[in-house]
Amino acid sequence: MMLKRLILAPALAALMAVPAQAEKLSLGAISNYINGLKAAETDFRQINADGSTSTGRVLIERPGRMRFEYAPPERTLVLASAGQVAIFDGKSNTSAEQYPLSKTPLNLILAPKVDLTKARMVVGHTEQNGLTLVTAQDPQHPELGTIQMAFSAAPVTLKQWTVTDESGGQTTVVLGPLKTGQSYPMETFSINAQAEKNTKRNK
Repeated sequence: MMLKRLILAPALAALMAVPAQAEKLSLGAISNYINGLKAAETDFRQINADGSTSTGRVLIERPGRMRFEYAPPERTLVLASAGQVAIFDGKSNTSAEQYPLSKTPLNLILAPKVDLTKARMVVGHTEQNGLTLVTAQDPQHPELGTIQMAFSAAPVTLKQWTVTDESGGQTTVVLGPLKTGQSYPMETFSINAQAEKNTKRNK
């Protein structure tokens, strides 16, 4: 399912100085960058495995929370919160599909402590066209797929990511300008609050 493959990672502004753009960022520097992320949002464009595209807005609140709002005609909402990922289909009245966050690549980014230097977590670390590309997997569950993140340097900024699922399908998310320092109400990321809202709306 396209939206299951989307499960990805946050995109936020830089918090630390880094080497020149042509140099490959170290895994330690990228880990520090991710761990320093608090809250941010940006527009995105998603390129799906079948070549189709989707757009929308993503909100991040680390650790553990994420909200993907897909623009019409999809009207899909994806929430990560309380250890779960829920996909709400705006076109139907069915309950949200839910998956453990630990079983998705999102867990690599939204965890309270990210350490990309951990053994067998990073399976690719290269520099291409001024971007550092890091391909990561859950070392305990490599069968769940990988996420490749692209970072610019000076300052460090996450530009896009590609999720490869267990069947080999790929979904790429390209990020717009990043806005940081936001504060969000708790219900913004609450799966239960969204489910109650949908129930009232569908009555």
